[in-house]
This record gives sequence, C-alpha cells and structure tokens, in this order.
Amino acid sequence: MKGAVYVGDAKSLSLEQLKPNPPGPRDVIIEVRASGVCHSDLSIMRGYVPVPPGMVLGHEGAGRVVEVGGEVSRVQKGDRVIASFVPACGACWHCLREQTELCECEAEIGMAMRGSRPDGSPYFCMTGLGTFAETMTVNESSVVKVDTDLPDAQLALIGCGVTTGVGAALNTAKVRPGSSVAVLGCGGVGQAVIQGARIAGAGRIIAIDPQELKRKTATKLGATDVIDPSKGDPVDQVKALTGGRGADYAFEVIGLPETILTTYNLARRGGEVIIVGMARFEAQFTLPAFGIFFEEKTVRGCKYGSAQVRRDFPRFVDLIETGRLDTSAMVSKTIKLDGVNDAFRAMEAGEVIRSVIA
Repeated sequence: MKGAVYVGDAKSLSLEQLKPNPPGPRDVIIEVRASGVCHSDLSIMRGYVPVPPGMVLGHEGAGRVVEVGGEVSRVQKGDRVIASFVPACGACWHCLREQTELCECEAEIGMAMRGSRPDGSPYFCMTGLGTFAETMTVNESSVVKVDTDLPDAQLALIGCGVTTGVGAALNTAKVRPGSSVAVLGCGGVGQAVIQGARIAGAGRIIAIDPQELKRKTATKLGATDVIDPSKGDPVDQVKALTGGRGADYAFEVIGLPETILTTYNLARRGGEVIIVGMARFEAQFTLPAFGIFFEEKTVRGCKYGSAQVRRDFPRFVDLIETGRLDTSAMVSKTIKLDGVNDAFRAMEAGEVIRSVIA
C-alpha cells in the first residue's frame, strides 16, 4: 500500500510503498476512504511531540472493514467505521469509570509495529491508526461501527476534529444554555467548539482568530461575534461584549503557553478555562496563583473532547444527519494522498479549515 511516512524531516512526509503485516487475532484491516489533515499531524512532523522516524501519520479517518482477525467481535467485513485515535478497550480502570479518552491501552496499541518499509525497516502508525495510507491495520478497540449514508469526508472529521471540539463544549465544559463562550483559535477543532456551544444553547459565542476565512466560517457555524486579535487586545474586546466581566467559558484551541494565558484572562471571575489545543511536549505555562484563588477560575484539560467514542460517534452522526451539526462547511478542500504536504502548507497559510484526503 502507499502511505505518507514521517522520516525525521520537519518539512515534508515521504510517500512510500509499504508492506503491512498480516492482521493479528484482534486486528481489523480498514480500506481508508477519507482522512482529515489535522494540525496535530503537522505538530508531529515539526517535532513538537517527539516520535522516532518510520511513522505513518494521520489520525482522523473513516473507511470500510475489508478483513478481521479471528478474535474480533465488534465489527465485521463490510462495516463502515470511524477510527478513534484513542482506543476504548472497555475493560481498563479508566474505561470502566467512563473515561475512555484515558484508556490504559493507548501506549501499547499506539506503538505496535505494523509492517515494513521499502528498505526493510519496520513502520508503525500515529496513535495506532496511520490514516495517511490506502489501508490501515488497527486494533478493534480503535474503530467504531456507524450506520449512515453520510459522505466519507464528513465521517472522517468525527474521528478527531468534531469529537475533540464538540465534545469539549458538551462533555468537558458542559456549556449551559444562555451562557457566554469565547473560543481562541478557529481552525477545524475551534469551529467544532463553536458548533458544540451553539448546540448546547450558549447565548453569546465569541470567535477569536486573525484569519478572515476562519472568522467568516465561525459566523456561519454559530458565532454571534468575531474578534480579530490583531486589531486590539482580545481580552478587552471580549470584556466589552460581556458587560466588562469576561466569558463564562473560555476555550484555548491553539496549544501555546502565551495563548493559554490569554484564554485564562478571557474568562470571567468564577468562569471556566478549557485547554483543548495540543502544546509542544516540553511546553510550560504560568498562571497567577492568587488569581486562581481570588477569582475562583477553573482550568481544565480536555483530551479528545472527554468523549466516550462508542456513545458519542453515533450521536454526532445523528446531529449531522438532522442538520444541527455542519461538517460540510468544515471541509475546505478534498485532495489525494500525494497532496498531503501541500495540505500542510495550506493549513499554515490559513487557507483552509480542513483539507481531507479522499
């Protein structure tokens, strides 16, 4: 099969002909029908999270089952599935406490060797998936069957961007009807946060991004107000829209220490700060200790939208089918696998919300 492999080059992926291993007893072979190009893929290529060379990137995908191992019970040949970049084994300590986004099998499944490269060296796959390829071999705990006629490109987004963003609003923050929400960073995940806040019934949704395309898309998807941070302090602008107080919920969807601090300041006294963006592995940030005490703000991490994927993936499919969640507007461009490196360029240039490999 053809796959896009990280080879230690921070500027581009290598397109290679790979030879997958036969599936293990609990493995599933998926024909990849669509894969979103996410900023987390770019972060891996840039070295923000250290991984060794020989990794097929891509973690946001959907496809069809073409083969299953002898002990697989959750899916069968022909099923349409969405890939989950965090496995949900259903049996570990966290899964049994409804925190499947923290499944203890993640490291073991994510680092499984899956075949060989043209030079004979082994390859493995980002988060145990590797959606930047024609097929992928995954553990059955990393896929969720769905019954729908939705296009593959829209289904793929559920695998990361939609679940992370909508889940951040509905599951992590539990946004209340009538509340005020500020979203700093309006790429694919940020647009999903905006939609999650709209679905939850937020009264005011403030989208903050320097890119005009992203501000316009945010307005289409539910933002009541947009802010260009290059035109003035976004904290002052948010306070001007919220009676001088700040937002009830402030979401950081970039992953930089400085934007985390800005997001903290966007929230009102007693408000909630939700950190959605993936920072560099070694990044640190500092918050005012007295302020956390005196202002009674809550700072929450948010991994994968605090989602239970076997519950939430079908729920998001229903929201899309009934027109309450718009994923089509999030797909800016459909490309072939050969165009993955240009998709990264377009992402950094602010030209797209999401490019999808189909």
